[in-house]
Amino acid sequence: MSSALAERIAQEHAAARDALPSGVVSAERRRRAVETLTANGLPTARDENWKYANLRPMERVRFSPSIARARTDISLADLPPAIAGYARFTFVDGMLAPGLSSPAALQGIAVRSLRAASTASSTQAAEPPDVKSRASPTDERFALLNDAFATDGIALDVAPGAECVACVEIVFVATEPAQEAASYPRLDLNVAANARVGLIERHISLKNDANFVNGSVQVNVGAGSQVDHYRLQQAGSESTWIDTLNASVGQDARYGLHSVNLGALSARSTMHVQLLGRRAEFALHFVSLADQQQVHDAFALVEHVASNTGSEQSVRGIAAGRARVGFNSKVVVRDGAQGADSRQSLRGLLAGSQAEIDLRPQLEIYTDDVRCNHGATAGKLDENMLFYLLSRGIEPETAQQLLKWAFLEDVVAKIAIPELRRHIELSLAGQLKETAALKELI
Repeated sequence: MSSALAERIAQEHAAARDALPSGVVSAERRRRAVETLTANGLPTARDENWKYANLRPMERVRFSPSIARARTDISLADLPPAIAGYARFTFVDGMLAPGLSSPAALQGIAVRSLRAASTASSTQAAEPPDVKSRASPTDERFALLNDAFATDGIALDVAPGAECVACVEIVFVATEPAQEAASYPRLDLNVAANARVGLIERHISLKNDANFVNGSVQVNVGAGSQVDHYRLQQAGSESTWIDTLNASVGQDARYGLHSVNLGALSARSTMHVQLLGRRAEFALHFVSLADQQQVHDAFALVEHVASNTGSEQSVRGIAAGRARVGFNSKVVVRDGAQGADSRQSLRGLLAGSQAEIDLRPQLEIYTDDVRCNHGATAGKLDENMLFYLLSRGIEPETAQQLLKWAFLEDVVAKIAIPELRRHIELSLAGQLKETAALKELI
């Protein structure tokens, strides 16, 4: 990042500092974040884990958020249909919009807006787990940018033994153009022992397609708990969408992350998951569909810290037109993590003559007695399968779309919420431009 950009971040923070609520992030933590960014800057394409990301829009965005309350010219009709049985909390440009939310009594779950908190000490975003992180500091810098400028967020504290499989839906809406203001979604999920939680997280754009969104998510899964986290990114067609997710998983706990990327001109997701307790498990199901000149990039670092831990990654990406899809997956098995079981399946489909797929599975193993395997494939549609469909009288364009659909569906089908899965399937079908041919499969 250029020194001019680093200086601009510092100047914009200084101008907005007094209006930034300490109940979201303490003033001291904001100060440290800005100091680090000023000294080291944001990542660039020269950084190994960022070389496939499109960071050029950074030079044109305004980093300061809108300090005013959420805008009132948005109605419930502008939002995606609510999921039955889920309490909905809507944030507009990073701030809670009560009029667009439908909170409900949640047994065993405390939900609060970070902005509404009275003191920073009681609601300050959770610090990293009590295990030294081996992630590159470069990969965490957009999280520091969120620390510096966040104006609100949501914290969910799940009590021991709580059962809320159909639970909370959070919708983050961006409306401001990137040249005027940024949006900083923020989510803290803390799950105590032996609980079960289902969470839906959506990101959309309204009123303006050219937003700058920089989110931060912290997930702590207690011993014996199970969390199913569904994330859907449908930012505007000219948006820049970046987020950083950090998760820690305790003993006998399981964290399932289902992520679907459809929107944004430039999207980058950074995930860092630590399996800290014995028999902790993590499952990632990731879908990315990019067309025209979209760039979707993701980096996942999974650390097996304790013994007998397990991780599974199923990644499917399609790049059409001149789009680029990148996924960099790194699994590290630490000394003392005997019995670790890790599987990586990264598959990409090229659907355009100028499209690009970049898949990079990595393994670092520092102990014995482990089972780890990885695979990555990228290519065009299977010619034999295409010939088979054509021989059955199916039109060429429809046959191609059906094969693309089948390529994605083995991951999308793992979404256990029927309404959400149908919404995602309709969105995928629309982006594949073959809704009519696929509607009977949905």
